[in-house]
Amino acid sequence: MELISMNPTTIFHIIIIIIVLNFILERWLSWLNDKNSSDNLPDELKGIYDQEKYAKQRAYDKVKDRFSIISSTFSFILILLMLFFKGFAFIDELAKTFTENVILLPLVFFAILMVASDILNVPFSLYSTFVIEEKFGFNRTTVKTYILDKIKGALIGTVLGGGLMALFIWFYNYTGDLFWLWTWGAFAVFMILITMFYASVIVPLFNKLTPLEDGELKEEITSYCKKVGFKLDNLFVMDGSKRSSKANAFFSGLGSKKRIVLYDTLANEYSKEEITAVLAHEIGHYKKKHTLTTIIVSILQIGLMLFVLSLVINMPEFSLALGVKEKSFHISLLVFSLLYSPLSMLIGVTMNVISRKNEYEADNYAKTTYNAEPLVSSLKKLSVDSLSNLTPHPYYVFVNYSHPTLLQRIKALYE
Repeated sequence: MELISMNPTTIFHIIIIIIVLNFILERWLSWLNDKNSSDNLPDELKGIYDQEKYAKQRAYDKVKDRFSIISSTFSFILILLMLFFKGFAFIDELAKTFTENVILLPLVFFAILMVASDILNVPFSLYSTFVIEEKFGFNRTTVKTYILDKIKGALIGTVLGGGLMALFIWFYNYTGDLFWLWTWGAFAVFMILITMFYASVIVPLFNKLTPLEDGELKEEITSYCKKVGFKLDNLFVMDGSKRSSKANAFFSGLGSKKRIVLYDTLANEYSKEEITAVLAHEIGHYKKKHTLTTIIVSILQIGLMLFVLSLVINMPEFSLALGVKEKSFHISLLVFSLLYSPLSMLIGVTMNVISRKNEYEADNYAKTTYNAEPLVSSLKKLSVDSLSNLTPHPYYVFVNYSHPTLLQRIKALYE
């Protein structure tokens, strides 16, 4: 590979260029997105937003954009300081004061980075939740819930993330050049298990899941599922309102472990036809095998990334680029993640294109097997209730949106 002939200084400069260009791209897309919106209610949104609600949406968007500028600039400056002042080399030396073990040292290094990053981001998280979301009437998170979420998230990250990382490091040290194949296999198994058990194991740690009660809504849903031949034994309502007033629903799992989860904000405030239309959309994803396809593509992506990593992980220039004199697995892994980010972004954009195509297919499935009108009605409500920007710039949509815009979806549903 050509990269092998590069010296540490060149690698360092490439990392800086990537970070700077990525920051400029993010800010340019956000600027385009803001300029694409008008303070006056556009004609195409009349009947969806009224003037008062639209003014609130624009205010919400502007506040979030200013906050995004501040938080992203902070992160941008912080990583540049870490790079220019050899902060990662300092953390490497700090980790070595705890252990020199080949398995534990990378774990300690990344643990220090994660804890430090989390602490630095707490003020931004608190402001977003308890100031911005509170101001616009969305936040229902209590301080107790926030703290418990942080603790639970940290424990899950330590057990699952730390366990996977430890296995990855072990494969690297003890299985030779084919470590990436062993790691790929382990990651693939993990992804399949998470997909199968996320809603039944992880979600209940944060939210209460209650089987949907008997009544008109359950009868409507049951009747629809029988019509399309979808066996649904696991339909739950989640207490999403304990954190936010925003409504949602999601499908998770494979085979007998598949579950559909409704937020209580959706179940309590939408008509049975609107909710069934939303479920028809989710069932459409399953019928069209979108979940399975996404898992397969994601596993292939990980395989590609690990293969490329295997070609460069042993380059001492990677460690030298960040001021670490000895070849270091965890420093090389960090450098690789920074260098790989442009390709990762391109893959992400491609996945968004595929995801938007899948959303159209799921919408069409709901239209043909149930009814377009209640789906359109529910999509409008979901967008307005969450103060969504309905006129984003096409470039911003192309890069960042996993779903088509509301107006695009409505147009497709009526074709």
